[in-house]
Amino acid sequence: MSTGREIRLVENPNGWWTARDLDADVSSQGETRDEALANLDEAVALARGEIGRPPTDEELRAAGIDPADNESGGELPDVLQADE
Repeated sequence: MSTGREIRLVENPNGWWTARDLDADVSSQGETRDEALANLDEAVALARGEIGRPPTDEELRAAGIDPADNESGGELPDVLQADE
């Protein structure tokens, strides 16, 4: 059962707006409040896997990424590992 979404909307000093979905832990921004909220909806849907797709090998190569180096999993770099 969904209890709703809690969203925080902040006007930044530069005039842009930041929208944050507190439950999904996702943020986005836009030049207007409406744009920030629309971008947030898209970012949340992407984070939840409701839209989007993984890039193809051809798209990775076009971006200068070797598909063989684009594997998920494995060990995190030292800077991303939690101190225990």
